[in-house]
Amino acid sequence: MAAFKDVDLSMLGDPMRQAIFERLARRPSSVGELAESLPITRQAVSQHLRVLREGGLVVATAEGTRRIYRVDTAGLAAIQAYFQRVWDDALTAFQKAAESAAADPEQESP
Repeated sequence: MAAFKDVDLSMLGDPMRQAIFERLARRPSSVGELAESLPITRQAVSQHLRVLREGGLVVATAEGTRRIYRVDTAGLAAIQAYFQRVWDDALTAFQKAAESAAADPEQESP
């Protein structure tokens, strides 16, 4: 998938990384909290979080001795903008096809 505004959608192609991202979308969490609810080690959770953080989808803040991870709203906005552009392009293409078919009644439909 294409990268856009410092966000790379391919990083969500990993099912475990996607699960971590979805959990963080519901509630900010520490590595330990995430590891308790997933079938992977804390080290594996940390590696996935590093990828998500470097990809612009997650941010971390220090709270005492723990780091709390949450979805980066800027990264989420970039994903939303990307899909909005894709949706707009699809609607424009559909509109052009519909107008073309209406203008040419001889055109075969699929």
